[in-house]
Amino acid sequence: MAQAASIYVAFLREAETIQPGGFPDAESIQAAIRKGASYEPAQLSRGLIAYGSIIALQSPEFVAGVRQFAADPVQRQQMIAQIVADPAYAATLPGADAAAGLITATIGKDAVAMRAIAEAVEADAYTVQERNDPRRRWAVTHVPNREVRLEGAKTLSAATMLPSGDESSRLFTAANTGQGLSVEASRKAPPYTPALTRSLAIAALAALGAAGDEARANTDALVVETNSEFCLNMSKLMLFQCLAASRPAYEDMFCLGRHVARDLATCTTQAVLTTSITVGDPEETSTPPAAVSPVSVTLTQTPAPSPTASLNTSPSSSR
Repeated sequence: MAQAASIYVAFLREAETIQPGGFPDAESIQAAIRKGASYEPAQLSRGLIAYGSIIALQSPEFVAGVRQFAADPVQRQQMIAQIVADPAYAATLPGADAAAGLITATIGKDAVAMRAIAEAVEADAYTVQERNDPRRRWAVTHVPNREVRLEGAKTLSAATMLPSGDESSRLFTAANTGQGLSVEASRKAPPYTPALTRSLAIAALAALGAAGDEARANTDALVVETNSEFCLNMSKLMLFQCLAASRPAYEDMFCLGRHVARDLATCTTQAVLTTSITVGDPEETSTPPAAVSPVSVTLTQTPAPSPTASLNTSPSSSR
């Protein structure tokens, strides 16, 4: 679990280094896309749930609430069997709301950070088109080797992610000691999302001493959650579509903001807070600035709106 969680933590920390303060050249945009596309959706989803379980173990109230039932060996085995059979049972245990609050607050901070990056990058995709912006010359130039950079993003998305040794060690220690992570006390009442429920279930098993290597079959099954994986997979498909339709560099910048940074924020938020799946164009950002006029492009043989259509400014405002 610590190794799986380290994959999520290490990737998010790397993604949060994407600089939204203005890209100096076209290559810096491509470097940021490569950085943001370097995750395999299923692994990142599993890592998020594993990370949530370690966060839950930072709640003394939850750990104590679970362990009070472990004194009786028969009752302990019954609880373990019930959690494995129905992960939602863990959400009914004493202190579950405290553990759930820690998970949502901690992972929510990552979502807020990624959303701030998304908003800055998307805004810069408009700013860079302005006539007085010195970057406009390269920003409106078509991206060279577009097919190569699209295939590169697909390759990075399918590559196996390796655990971080340092993060794994830190998370393993935190899981076993109940301290070491920067968390703030918070409470969240049910109902819980499937991903959050599974994080609580793994943490409960760990508190009962039933989440070690000998129980790996159970914990490996619990980190698989289809809603979270679906959101991240859809985000990747939207990114690929966006890059396929993109022509100038400022459109690639928009793809980065919308389908890397914003989608990561959306998927992580939905994993622990909501049950709906919204990827690509959240309602709160679907309306382009007033000065922007949407256009259409053709993808393969089927006319369709471009994922970057709202980014193209009218002739009077961009030239």
